[in-house]
Amino acid sequence: MDGLLNGYARFRAGAWPERKRMFERLAERGQAPRAMVIACADSRVDPGMIFDAGPGELFVVRNVANLVPPYAPDGAHHATSAALEFGVRVLRVGHLIVMGHGMCGGITALIHGGPEQATDFLMPWINIAAKARDRVLACDDGGDPQLALEQAAVALSLENLRGYPWIAERLADGSMELHGGHFDVRHGILNLLDPDGTFRPA
Repeated sequence: MDGLLNGYARFRAGAWPERKRMFERLAERGQAPRAMVIACADSRVDPGMIFDAGPGELFVVRNVANLVPPYAPDGAHHATSAALEFGVRVLRVGHLIVMGHGMCGGITALIHGGPEQATDFLMPWINIAAKARDRVLACDDGGDPQLALEQAAVALSLENLRGYPWIAERLADGSMELHGGHFDVRHGILNLLDPDGTFRPA
């Protein structure tokens, strides 16, 4: 905790005086982010840093393996779906990005099984992408199954997003666009998903 508090002290001494007016404007006017990013909770992958975005520019949701569950309104707890509803219907973001990344631990667990210490919530959550896993493992093309599944999970989440009626409406009227991405942690390269299903460098 000391390291975090030291970081806060540096923020107050340096960044806060420089950005005080910007934060005051954000507090007065509320947030109006231009895009929403669904990213992994992995500590190595920071959407704000990757997109060089400042406070107020991105509405970010982070979860294990950057997954979007299917549309299923019921009485259960749906943190990612709740954030989607707020970002899409209330904040009216114009772009919605699902961003996977290399060396994703959630995807590794989906392929090889989760750690024995994480049995309550982890596996039921990442099994959202079981359909993508089965497709990837059934296709023995000699490629890297980890990378293939990281990318396939992004495509599956985009497919699930299209099943939310209020997302489908905004896609149909052209007021919002969906994007898929995959960040290579080793080399700092962001690949974007083309309409033909191929990931290419941004």
